[in-house]
Amino acid sequence: MPVIIPPLIEGDAGSAVRVIVYEDLQCKDCAWLRRKLDAHLLPAFGNRAGFEYRDFPLPTHAWARRAAMASKHFQRGSAELAIGFRREVLGNLSMVTEETLPAWISAFAARHGQDTAEAGRALDDAALAAAVQSDYQSGIAMGIAKTPTVLVAEVRFVEYVPTEELMAAIRHRLEVCA
Repeated sequence: MPVIIPPLIEGDAGSAVRVIVYEDLQCKDCAWLRRKLDAHLLPAFGNRAGFEYRDFPLPTHAWARRAAMASKHFQRGSAELAIGFRREVLGNLSMVTEETLPAWISAFAARHGQDTAEAGRALDDAALAAAVQSDYQSGIAMGIAKTPTVLVAEVRFVEYVPTEELMAAIRHRLEVCA
């Protein structure tokens, strides 16, 4: 029986307003968006909207899929841990490589009181691979091909995500759902 991993949501998980972010954990544009989320979007809307992260590891990125699997592993512990992992990976792209990823995951696990051996095994976990593939396939079904892709109801931002325009789309959606 497949393991069900619920959506990874930051902010107000109960909100009717959902900002869906398809991201690749090896993507420089996704790292830029993460900084904008932390600096502007979450402080402004985190208590009124849910930011839902879906994995979309691009085939051209050597370690993105495995990083996504590690994120889903950490999510089994808590959403906050998985979000922290994603934040750290995206914040340290220049330090992570395909070769260093396993050691990097183990070090993250150790810093957060997690079982390092278990975190290492996550990279070979078929259920985690299937969960990442499910996110990826949902993106493909929606016509997504690039990261980041951000959806706010019918408004779609692809690769370039202007902060003010995204904030306006969220404000509009909050008004519609009020």
